[in-house]
Amino acid sequence: MKEIGIRNQALELHSLGFTDLAAVRYNLLPAELYEEALRLGEAQLTADGALRALTGQHTGRSAKDKFVVRDATTDGQIWWDNNKAMSPDHFEALRLDMMEHARGRSLYVQDLIGGADRDNALPTRVITEFAWHSLFIRNLLIRPERATLADFQPKLTIIDLPHFRADPARHGCRSETVIACDLVNGLVLIGGTSYAGEMKKSVFTALNYLLPEKGVMPMHCSANVGPEGDAAVFFGLSGTGKTTLSADPRRTLIGDDEHGWGAEGIFNFEGGCYAKTIRLSAEAEPEIYATTRRFGTVLENVVLDDNRVPDFNDGSLTENTRCAYPLNFIPNASETGAAGHPKTIIMLTADAFGVMPPIARLTADQAMYHFLSGYTAKVAGTEKGVTEPEATFSTCFGAPFMPRHPSEYGNLLRALIARHGVTCYLVNTGWTGGAYGTGRRMPIKATRALLSAALDGSLASAHMRTDPHFGFEVPVAVEGVDSSILDPRSTWANPAAYDAQARKLAHMFVANFTKFENHVDGGVRDAAPGLALAAE
Repeated sequence: MKEIGIRNQALELHSLGFTDLAAVRYNLLPAELYEEALRLGEAQLTADGALRALTGQHTGRSAKDKFVVRDATTDGQIWWDNNKAMSPDHFEALRLDMMEHARGRSLYVQDLIGGADRDNALPTRVITEFAWHSLFIRNLLIRPERATLADFQPKLTIIDLPHFRADPARHGCRSETVIACDLVNGLVLIGGTSYAGEMKKSVFTALNYLLPEKGVMPMHCSANVGPEGDAAVFFGLSGTGKTTLSADPRRTLIGDDEHGWGAEGIFNFEGGCYAKTIRLSAEAEPEIYATTRRFGTVLENVVLDDNRVPDFNDGSLTENTRCAYPLNFIPNASETGAAGHPKTIIMLTADAFGVMPPIARLTADQAMYHFLSGYTAKVAGTEKGVTEPEATFSTCFGAPFMPRHPSEYGNLLRALIARHGVTCYLVNTGWTGGAYGTGRRMPIKATRALLSAALDGSLASAHMRTDPHFGFEVPVAVEGVDSSILDPRSTWANPAAYDAQARKLAHMFVANFTKFENHVDGGVRDAAPGLALAAE
């Protein structure tokens, strides 16, 4: 076996079952990975020096093809209603067949860290078939000092072989695509997909499994901190604005997607960002846009014109176009990836029904209710068969990555909110003046102004009204914001149509929450919009 690159003496791929490999390239630097990806035809160089790769059939995560090994340890720990089980025997057969597939191939290895908090860090070894995947994950996770790599001891290993095709009958999976997680032994096997995001979300899944036992809350959120140390976290599903709204030039960016909240405060799980680029503009998101013009950034499924200039308005390959870059590509990014306990929690939703206010203040019970609900909405055209706004409830704002029951995360969050006196807000980045197709997208200028008022504390003293459908408090007036937008009913041409739409969404909340009612106390159950409905 020919070995190229920095040799980590502790690394023994044979212990995983690899044999007769053509080459193993250890911890290559970005320039070296560029050379490999371009030499092998895996990617193209853009006009500005970024690396553009296409993922083929899979342009997003394959959530239905993700499995967790069910054994004596995980049997009583995993939320099996949300996670598909794979037997240990099927997992072992999959591992052996992937090792056989790798014979005679060249592989790339990156030794990285998940988690900026030393006491809760997860040393992670990622073995990939593609050079551009190696660069992607190097951008996304925390890069240890190269001098320490000789002593690197992984607690999680990810093996990503896109050309491998699983056999559902032999491997106990659903299709030729598979993401199989052995959380007890720290091994993830990915095959049949070139979508790089599967790797980073596998690290998140592992941390979501490991950290609650240590009293640390894992969160699908972005985070930033102000000059006075006033940290804030932004929960939200994909497309709700986590990356955009946390990239605030007046505040230090901690991270854009995954964090933990422990005894000392919050900390980033990652060392990079994975930002959506569809309709990205220099005017609206200058910090993120600038990263797409830098050497080292990976563009995923972005269309290039004849001059290899990215066209971020072209969604012909997918609406889920992305860029992956190291966190330090953002000028005001944190050097430590950590901050103190948050002062403010923002829960983001992109409400395509057009009935949610642009901002609402939540009690602790309401915060847990909306955290467990994890509401956003799909819009017409984004998926096959979606012809009108469709409510999506993804508990904890990240159900696909949550191995444990949501109540574990919800109770952890509620205790932390109470212990540290955190103020919580629900922010709608979706539609106003009507549902998607009739109304308009919430102006980002208004959203930023409302967030500023929430983060600097001035919103706390604003006069509030109680929303008749959802029961939370909504400001009546905020400086610098058109007051009409604060009352979504007044923005609709037909107020009766607004009421009907609001009742429809409220009923969806109530129906969705029935599965959590036996896991929460009366205060959280009483936070449901159903109480407002009963009074109508």
